[in-house]
Formats: sequence, C-alpha cells, structure tokens
Amino acid sequence: MPQPLMPKATAVWLVDNTSLSFDQIAEFCGLHPLEVQGIADEEVAVGIQGHDPIATGQLTREELDRCQADPSAHLKMAVQNLPQPAKRTKGPRYTPVAKRQDKPDGIAWLLRHHPEIKDSQIAKLIGTTKNTIQAVRERTHWNSPNIRPRDPVLLGLCSQSELNLIVEKARKAAERAGREVPPPMEFEEPDASGGFN
Repeated sequence: MPQPLMPKATAVWLVDNTSLSFDQIAEFCGLHPLEVQGIADEEVAVGIQGHDPIATGQLTREELDRCQADPSAHLKMAVQNLPQPAKRTKGPRYTPVAKRQDKPDGIAWLLRHHPEIKDSQIAKLIGTTKNTIQAVRERTHWNSPNIRPRDPVLLGLCSQSELNLIVEKARKAAERAGREVPPPMEFEEPDASGGFN
C-alpha cells in the first residue's frame, strides 16, 4: 500500500485533528501502533509539525469521515491523476567530475580482461566515446603513461550487474557468429620514468 509523503508528520496531524484509532493511523502511515501512541503521548516526533494529507491531495475529507465513523475501516490513499515523472532510460550516462579521470583506467581494464566486448558497448557502459576507447587501445591517449587498468566497478563507473550483462551479451554474440573469444590484451606496465619498456 502506498504511504503518504511524510508519514510521521501526517501521523502527527491525524492524531491532533481526527478521532481515528491508533491502528488506523498506523496502517495508513506505515508506522507501528505503539509509535502512533507515542506521538499521541508526545514521546515520539516531538517538534515535528503536522502535515495535512487533505490539503496535499493524499486523502479526501469523505474518506476521513467514513473511517472516523467506522473504527474497523481502513484509510485509502486518494487517487492522484498527476502525471508521474518518466524514468530516463536513454541518453549519455552522467559521470561526476571527480570520477572522469578514471574512465581511461576502466577502459583499459575492459580491453584487457574482456576483449570480446564491442567498443559501442564499452562506450555505453562507461559513458565515453569510441575515439577515447581507440586512443586507449592504441596507446595514443594523451595520458597513456599514467593509465593503469582498474576494474570499472571498483572505480564506480558502472555496477557489477551491468558489467555482467554486457559481458554475457558479448560472449553470446561471439558464439553465434562462430568467433573465438580473443585472449586478453597485454598492457605494458610503465617503468619508473613513466615510459614503457
């Protein structure tokens, strides 16, 4: 059952302004009846200002009157016809500024450990461009001497479930096409001067 936006503040308002039972208020607000009793005894939620669910359209006056008349009745949220915000599913992934310098490290790790993944999949997973992926692969990236292959999950660039899904898709696509999954690429580790051997 959906709950009101501010459950404790709503419970404070219902305790102060209605004759509903503690059980009715607790069920509507998703609280324990003892917590509602504590609100009534001013032991819980001290200092919380009541939030009127009728004024915000979460409850109708008729529903409130019906439940006050019948202590065994259950309060029901008012049906809201407001449009819900659409979930964003397409478009580039936002990466915080603090994590952007880690993208080449994540790309290098994917190229080393999962060469079967296509560049377009890497670009979508990490939120980068194909040019950057190509530069990391060919070691022409402006920061090549400092790139260390690191797991993009540990860097916070993607989740483990997203990575597993893309790896599984890439392996299945390779099997369908009859290609062998190429062995992992070998990256040279920089020496003490920052150059490659």
